[in-house]
Amino acid sequence: MGHKFTLVLSREITAEETAVLEEAGCAGAVFGSDALPTNAEIPVTKVDFDVSSAPSLAEAIESALAAVKKVPDLSVPGLTVPAQPAHAEDQAKVPDGVIEGVVVESAVAEDKPTTGKAPARKPAAKKPARKKAAPEGDTAAGTS
Repeated sequence: MGHKFTLVLSREITAEETAVLEEAGCAGAVFGSDALPTNAEIPVTKVDFDVSSAPSLAEAIESALAAVKKVPDLSVPGLTVPAQPAHAEDQAKVPDGVIEGVVVESAVAEDKPTTGKAPARKPAAKKPARKKAAPEGDTAAGTS
């Protein structure tokens, strides 16, 4: 199983440019037409990779980007990397995907004995009551 990723090139490429990319390190890649993700009116070329010859995903991507530099006026405005499966050697180190954990006590917890009670919670703050203004014509609230 290889390293999978997709490059979105800045424009549509010609058959000659496709040949240059294949010779420069994109052999086995799947080329297709698409639209720029940020502007559907701009046609671009999408290149899907499944590289098994590179030792890492990073090296596979670097190789593909170096190949794109071989074509004048071509750049990579988009890179998509799907979730990669864990490597077999990583799975051999961790049986059944379980990692052993250790609970670390804080220094504060060591100084204070535990009583088994949850810490007291502060009550929620109450909003101050708003008084309604007295109507302008109300003489009972004013002078006598």
